[in-house]
Amino acid sequence: MTRPHLSPLHSPAAATPAGPRRWLDRRRLVHGALLALMLLAPVAADLLGEVYYVNLASRIALVAMAAVGLNLAIGFGGMISFGHAAYFGLGGYVAGISAYHAFDGSLVMGLPGSDDMRVIWLAAVLLCGLLALAIGAISLRTTGVYFIMITLAFAQMVYYFATSWPDYGGEDGLPIYLRNSLPGVDTQDALSFFLICFAGLMLSLALTSRLMKSRFGAALTMARLNETRLATAGISPFPIRLVAFVVSAMITGLAGALYADLNGFVSPSMLSWQLSGELMVIVILGGVGRLYGPLAGAILFVMMETLLGGLTEYWTFFLGLVLLGVVLFARQGVIGWLAGSERHG
Repeated sequence: MTRPHLSPLHSPAAATPAGPRRWLDRRRLVHGALLALMLLAPVAADLLGEVYYVNLASRIALVAMAAVGLNLAIGFGGMISFGHAAYFGLGGYVAGISAYHAFDGSLVMGLPGSDDMRVIWLAAVLLCGLLALAIGAISLRTTGVYFIMITLAFAQMVYYFATSWPDYGGEDGLPIYLRNSLPGVDTQDALSFFLICFAGLMLSLALTSRLMKSRFGAALTMARLNETRLATAGISPFPIRLVAFVVSAMITGLAGALYADLNGFVSPSMLSWQLSGELMVIVILGGVGRLYGPLAGAILFVMMETLLGGLTEYWTFFLGLVLLGVVLFARQGVIGWLAGSERHG
C-alpha cells in the first residue's frame, strides 16, 4: 500500500500555527536575555573589581524574588495583598536575630542562635508560612478592598511589634556584624553571595512555573476567574487560595532573609507598608501574572532608583510617569511589551 503524498501545507510542521510559534520563540528570547543580563553583568563587574555593582545585582535578584512571591498571590491567584512586607521583614528578622544570638552565644526562646544559612532559611520559610497561614485563614474569607485592608492591617501589626521590641533594636534596627555562613561557600565574597541570590531567584521561578503548570495551578487560575465554576466542579476555592498565599509568603520570606544578609542590617523599614507598595509596583511594571514579570520590574525599578536617585531626590516622580505609561499603554507590563500579549508567559 502506497503512502499518501502530503503537500507542505498538510505536513505536521505546517499544522502548527506560525503565529504562536513565533510568539514562543520571542518569549524565550526575552526570558533568556533577562537571565543572561542578570548573570553576566555581575560577573563582568566582579572581573573589573566593581563590588558595588555586584551587590546591586544581588539586590535586584532578591527584590525580584520577593516580587515573584507576591506575583503568585496577585497575578496568578487574584489575591491583592498589601501586606507582603510582613513576610519579607520577618525573614530578615529571623536572619538578624539568629545571627545576633549566634554571635553572643545566648538563647532565643530556649534555642541557640545559628549563623548557618540553611538553618536560617528553613526557620524563615516555616515562620513565614505559619504567619501567612494564620493571616490567610482570616483574610481570605473576605474579598476586594476588605481583603486588601485586612492584609495591610496585619502587616502594620507586625511592623509596630518590631518597633516596640527593644531587645532587637526597636526602631533603630539590628545590625548583622558578619554575613551568615554556608558550608563550602565564601559568603563574604560579593560574587559568591550573588550566585546564592540568583539561585534562590531561579528556584522561586521554577517553583512558580511548576505550580502553575500543575492541576493545582489550573484550579488556582479558575479560582481567580470564576470561583463558582470551580466550586461546581467539586473543588473548594478557599484551600487552593490559602495554599497559594502561604507559598507566596514563604518565597517572599526567604528573599527577606537573604536581603538582611546582603545589607548586614535589619530594621522595621523591611516591614513597612511602603515596601509592600514597592513590591506591588514592581509586579505591575514587569507584568501582572507573567512569570518573568517580577524580574523585569525589579531591574527597571532598581535601576531607576539608582540612576535617577543619584541625580534628584524626586526620582519617584519619574517612576510614577513610567508606571502611568505601563498602566495606560502596556497593560501586561514590560514583559508583555517585549515578549507579546499572551498571559502567564
